Amino acid sequence: MIDSTTGRMIPDQQALSRAAAQRYARLSAVAEGRGRPVGTVCRRRAARPGRGALLSFDQAARTLRVTNRSYVGVRPIPVSMIVGSVGRSQDLDRHFRWRHGLSSSRLESLRDAFPDGDVPAIQVFQLGEAYFIQDGHHRVALAIERRAEFIDAQVTLLETSYEVGPDVDVCGLVQTEQQRSLLESSGLSVARPEARIVFTLLEGYTEASDVIKAYGYELAQARGFLPSPEVVAANWYDELYLPAVRAARRAGLPELYSSWGSTDGDLFLWLYQIRRDLRSLDGAADFTAAARRARELHLGWRRKRDHLRRGGRPLPSRGSGTPTAHAVDSW
Repeated sequence: MIDSTTGRMIPDQQALSRAAAQRYARLSAVAEGRGRPVGTVCRRRAARPGRGALLSFDQAARTLRVTNRSYVGVRPIPVSMIVGSVGRSQDLDRHFRWRHGLSSSRLESLRDAFPDGDVPAIQVFQLGEAYFIQDGHHRVALAIERRAEFIDAQVTLLETSYEVGPDVDVCGLVQTEQQRSLLESSGLSVARPEARIVFTLLEGYTEASDVIKAYGYELAQARGFLPSPEVVAANWYDELYLPAVRAARRAGLPELYSSWGSTDGDLFLWLYQIRRDLRSLDGAADFTAAARRARELHLGWRRKRDHLRRGGRPLPSRGSGTPTAHAVDSW
């Protein structure tokens, strides 16, 4: 439709609604290219217990930023809580079924030498409630073969600021790394250390980073100088993020989309995109108007299914508790 006064094209409102719905389904356009989005791969692996590889200890230690270690001695540990390996994470799956590198003669010799199952203690690193095996992969494979619930281990305890459960997977590690990268690179970790911004899809962190950068550019134009990242982050959080979240809550969007497992971060991105579309019609459109429009949209079960399949959560920090979908901000 053409504006008779200006001669400019006026976007069709139904088309805007469809576009907004499509954006929420993916929260941002995944860049076209080779390979699948990491979130998709993670979700498919997580949906097939026991089929994924063991976690890499190096990746976990790097992501979770180990701060200290201490040897705590020999003690029995649950076999089911051994989730990763030092150097052999690609050789076995989570049930210690060997993909390659299996020495059948080694396993046979262990069966003969320890018919009662009382094998020498393995060596592990402990991160929270999860264990990463350093030495004794064949012994763990034998223990699982014999359906043993516990195995003796020499345990080195590693300290981290994150809560690590026995169900930790590669998706949780990647989500944690992406979340921390956003908070640190944007300046939010300094300007608003209480902020715990969570997105269901990995690309949400990239899109949020782009939104903050765009906001910083607008702020610099308005002030006539380039503010520090911390100033940009604080203003973005107080003047853009929190108002959007409040508008979403007033409109009842968390309840409406509770079965999606959506977070405040997800709803912020959605309302931000809807508001952007609305402003092509009305430059004064705010987050309240965007939230009203969001309630009118029907996203469909296919989008919900994709959202749930690809979704994940970062690991919670110690002392913060396990975050629920919408318990992510303190105002």
